[in-house]
Amino acid sequence: MTLKQLENLVKINEDITNPEYGVFFDKRPIENLLEYGLILIDKPPGPTSHEVVAWTKRILGIPKAGHSGTLDPQVSGVLPMGLGDGTKALGVLLLGPKEYQALGRLHSLPSKEKLEQILSLFRGEIFQKPPQRSAVARQTRTRTIYELELLEQKERLVLLRVLCEAGTYIRKLYYDMGEILGPGGSMIELRRSRVHQFSEDNLVTMHELADAFATWKENGDSSKLKKMILPIEHALSEIKSVIIRDSAIDSLCHGAQLAIPGVLEISPGLNQGDLVAIYSQKGEIIALAEAVLSENEIKDNVKGYAFQTKRIIMKPNTYPKSWRTNSTFKEK
Repeated sequence: MTLKQLENLVKINEDITNPEYGVFFDKRPIENLLEYGLILIDKPPGPTSHEVVAWTKRILGIPKAGHSGTLDPQVSGVLPMGLGDGTKALGVLLLGPKEYQALGRLHSLPSKEKLEQILSLFRGEIFQKPPQRSAVARQTRTRTIYELELLEQKERLVLLRVLCEAGTYIRKLYYDMGEILGPGGSMIELRRSRVHQFSEDNLVTMHELADAFATWKENGDSSKLKKMILPIEHALSEIKSVIIRDSAIDSLCHGAQLAIPGVLEISPGLNQGDLVAIYSQKGEIIALAEAVLSENEIKDNVKGYAFQTKRIIMKPNTYPKSWRTNSTFKEK
């Protein structure tokens, strides 16, 4: 199995990986997935996102988990959750769009033509001020609505599909539409159907997760649980990639910057300033970094720093320390 983001990379150097260290991303045992895993939770209406995280930690018996993109208590749908150090990769999901299915009530009865006219006003970049009950400061800001589709209208009830930038308030969207119509409008029900590249296809309920974990603990059968916990690398499929030598991994995990000699493969079209995910030759995520050099500059040079580390994900000492100091050479 190969990660989508590691296909068709540009080869810079060649090397082989030591099978004694690390583990191929798709061969991780459950114990390792609980440290570098991703679960797509189907959040029910009622609990807060933080309560769902707390329940997940309790079910799996792990000390650390976190979610990407808070859902209000009454909202259901896709809630990506990172396990262990996998939480460090979740911020990447905030860079992509989110999709919602929203049911609302307009306090007047517009024709379908009038409603389509109003919807057209909210496609593209809009100004929004968060509602009074929100998790952020109430300051007017711009957000982009990529797609706004009328799915169904039954008198004053309107069902919409909204594909939008992270941080868009759908409740406020209905309020603003109602203001244009005159008497007002309000949202009744909301479900998130997509976060970046993740849709509703592989969602897991809390009951299903608890049952699968109990089956593993009681019977030693991890097959169900393995289908529910994805390698955290799947969260990084939409950003550019870098594969490095085994010998460069531990120094990177201890905070060193990545130089050209340690680079084996890079995504085509890499530009200076791009956010990249750095992987081992086994496909394990090591860190997130910013490209200091472009693809052509990396290919044309043999030394110099190519990437500035932004977030270390892999635990230090997963791979052996392989770099040498000047004193090492003098002793020889």
